[in-house]
Amino acid sequence: MVRFEKSVEEHKAEHRARLKHINELLTRAEKTGDKESKAELEELKEKQTEMGDYIEQLKAKSPEQFMQMGGPMVMWELVAQRLEKLIEKIKK
Repeated sequence: MVRFEKSVEEHKAEHRARLKHINELLTRAEKTGDKESKAELEELKEKQTEMGDYIEQLKAKSPEQFMQMGGPMVMWELVAQRLEKLIEKIKK
């Protein structure tokens, strides 16, 4: 289970890194002062806020809760881990 928890934490860290990158891009876009792109920038800021809220929700989730909301990637990871353990057991 330790490996699964590490995988969950890696996914959370990846989400945080992506949000940080989005924040940096928004800051750069705001500095350009391009009035023609203002509406799109405002829409993107709303999306960034949604992403930030999502990240906050992830922080509060246990690995099991994260798995349930993680979709197929997490499920595939769990299946792969079980298969690896099974192969190790068979080899012995």
